[in-house]
Amino acid sequence: MISEGTRRKRRPAFLLAVCMVTAAIGAWSARADDTLYRELGERVNLVRIVDYGTDLWLVDARIKDTFDNLNIERFKGRLVDQLCELSGGPCHYTGRNMYESHKGLHLDRAQFNALVEGLQDGMDKYGVPFRVQNRLLAILAPMEHDIVTR
Repeated sequence: MISEGTRRKRRPAFLLAVCMVTAAIGAWSARADDTLYRELGERVNLVRIVDYGTDLWLVDARIKDTFDNLNIERFKGRLVDQLCELSGGPCHYTGRNMYESHKGLHLDRAQFNALVEGLQDGMDKYGVPFRVQNRLLAILAPMEHDIVTR
């Protein structure tokens, strides 16, 4: 039989173990919430959306010059990874943060709006419901402060 003293000594270790397991489950469930990712149509649809949006951006007078001297395929891959990760998907974005990526470009709100409109057009074209589009855009909106510098 275990004495009361032994139980008291074990209690902190047990509580620590419970806390660690609870924290791990919480972190796992936060990552496991891939609802938005799935509603966007997963990676295959994100690729379509980014491809379509990029085609629009490359001909949009407001933003096309931003893509001069840019490796378009690399850009598209990074953007897909970023959207995938931000929406709860299994991807890992390895690019620079938005400030570093856009500093020196002196982008204005019209250029930012062109980017958002291209994403929306792509999401419309590939069947992403409006409410799902808004959830993704709400995640992206705070990035405007790092992108728009004039």
